[in-house]
Amino acid sequence: MLSTALTSHLFPLHKTNEFFHRRRGRPCRQPIDRHLRADVVKSSSGLQEIKKPAAAPSDERKELSTTWESTGLPPVTAAKRVVLVRHGQSTWNAEGRIQGSSDFSVLTQKGESQAETSRQMLLDDSFDICFSSPLARSKRTAEIIWDSRKKEIITDSNLREIDLYSFQGLLKNEGKAKYGAAYRQWQIDAPNFNIDGHYPVRELWSRARNCWAKILTHESRSILVVAHNAVNQALVATAIGLSTEYFRVLLQSNCGVSVLDFTPNPEGGSPEICLNRLNQTPSPPVSAGSAGGRKTSMRIILVTHGLPQSGVQGEDPFSTDRPLNMLGIIQAQKTAELLLDVKVSTIVSSSAITSVETAKAISKVQEAADCLGADCVPRYVEMKQIPDLDVENILNQTRQESTTLQPGWLRGFEDDVARALWDQSGVAWKSLVDEVSKGSENVNVVAVGHPALNIAIMGHCLNLSKEWLGSFHLDAGSITVVDFPDGPTGRGVLRCINYTAHLGRWSIPITRSTLDDEDF
Repeated sequence: MLSTALTSHLFPLHKTNEFFHRRRGRPCRQPIDRHLRADVVKSSSGLQEIKKPAAAPSDERKELSTTWESTGLPPVTAAKRVVLVRHGQSTWNAEGRIQGSSDFSVLTQKGESQAETSRQMLLDDSFDICFSSPLARSKRTAEIIWDSRKKEIITDSNLREIDLYSFQGLLKNEGKAKYGAAYRQWQIDAPNFNIDGHYPVRELWSRARNCWAKILTHESRSILVVAHNAVNQALVATAIGLSTEYFRVLLQSNCGVSVLDFTPNPEGGSPEICLNRLNQTPSPPVSAGSAGGRKTSMRIILVTHGLPQSGVQGEDPFSTDRPLNMLGIIQAQKTAELLLDVKVSTIVSSSAITSVETAKAISKVQEAADCLGADCVPRYVEMKQIPDLDVENILNQTRQESTTLQPGWLRGFEDDVARALWDQSGVAWKSLVDEVSKGSENVNVVAVGHPALNIAIMGHCLNLSKEWLGSFHLDAGSITVVDFPDGPTGRGVLRCINYTAHLGRWSIPITRSTLDDEDF
């Protein structure tokens, strides 16, 4: 066991007196704390929430009864894209040791290789600046990715990993043995986890908002940020307005890449924000693994159908009533190949031509997956069309010009159209969860649909509201993976959003703006 000296911090710990909390919804199936009551008021800078204690809260709960309000992020005068990267595998990752903000681990050989893959992934991007955590494992990852770029990497101690105080340096089984109930709370109720008089997750959320103040006020428009698992989760969550309850819901794998787009708000104030992608990893996200540190064997894989043949000018480029064009066929085939090693239980789709053709391409590859010899038996995969996934009639009601290739395009929907899409997608989400519930283990349900539907389904998974529709983006042929580490009755964990690496040369580059050059 390591000496207690290893748990000391190289950087001062910041005690949080006020926790900035932007919150518009609660995570899927997360019980509401009966000791607290939330009053939510709409404001121009987002939502404000005032937490009020129930009668006579215990001393342990007094910390939770603090009043806080959201403060908008700094306004931007031009569009900005921020690319977040988690460091590669470290020696303490490999050992299963709790790192926190300690600085005693370095990249493993695998970690260096992952960083090199990320460098190649981001090779064509002309970043203006790089911000990095000062901890060795992140700084080395940043140096590999930054490569021969001439500008100096800016280190910021606020980008260090979450401060875990006495936990740091312990193997996970040592933490469990030594701290018992506290370690269990860290695993199942991290936002309320208290150690050495601190609430680490709350402190982290406050620190993440301070990071955004520095990043967004920098003159650069294309920004690389290299940091850590927990702090990158906090950066994503605080950017789009999610509370500490979303800790461990937006996964960040070693060298996973996440992209956020910030555009000026026409009404002024806090910018409009879109999570363009989450956790684009060096290795495929459909391989077996854990979700939030827990093993998972149940998942929904949302597939955005391939592009259809051209129609009338100005029509939705994702229109579902036409066959796939050549690029759409390639996208469908590439997605089928990505899922080759996944034993898909069921493939569901809408009745739209584009979705059905994409689903059939996946089904053919799945059924042939085990046929490598003369005695092979084709794998049976159930295929079905679910009316709940049909949204074409709803989308045809909008009067906005088709802008489905731009981040945040769903913000342009009229309120009645957005409400209809939201209600329909809620029914679709329930249908998908029901499909997962039919199996006991190793259940993989693939759902093929329109990007608007899949975006709305993600919102229901996170237990948000229709106001969040413009906060996410999906490209043609992309996949989004929802894991259920606690089974279908537990909340969904987003392993990745808008993963497109499998499309190779036919994918939209991670960091290239989908807006016109003059706008970005």
